[in-house]
Amino acid sequence: MADDQLARDINAASRLSGKFKLRSGQVTEEYFDKYKFESDPKLLRRVARRMLPLIPQETEILAGLELGGVPIATALSLECGLATVLVRKKAKEYGTRRAIEGGEIRGRKVVIVEDVITTGGAVLDAAAHIHAAGGLVLAVVCAIWRGEGSPRIEGLADIPVFAALTRAELTAV
Repeated sequence: MADDQLARDINAASRLSGKFKLRSGQVTEEYFDKYKFESDPKLLRRVARRMLPLIPQETEILAGLELGGVPIATALSLECGLATVLVRKKAKEYGTRRAIEGGEIRGRKVVIVEDVITTGGAVLDAAAHIHAAGGLVLAVVCAIWRGEGSPRIEGLADIPVFAALTRAELTAV
């Protein structure tokens, strides 16, 4: 069960009403502005601590998705000591020209870290980058699952998705 006070504080900081288009193309009347809780160090630390037990024990690398997953992965890294990489939406066209920045992930067990997931399109793209670089995706952890039903990502059926908070838990408080 989610920490009701954390859910209340996330709602107060980041829940917006209006008309919003999501990455998936869906239109919604409620939106969780993750930057509102990710930019508050005390709230970000509480989110990271809530996510920490969701990380499988055999994890070797935390992969923060550009842009919202990066501060959460960094906060998790500071809490647990695991190395972090940044997964870009696409390889940059200059410099290293990599989609994954940071340490080497080839042959390593990776957990994808994301902020808010509705359908998981960005996670699916990131998993492809990680696999192409030789990493093994163990699981996905997110701050908020705003999708329908239990957390899962179509196209990654064999990879578990763990959420610190769900839309239902946030709505309940």
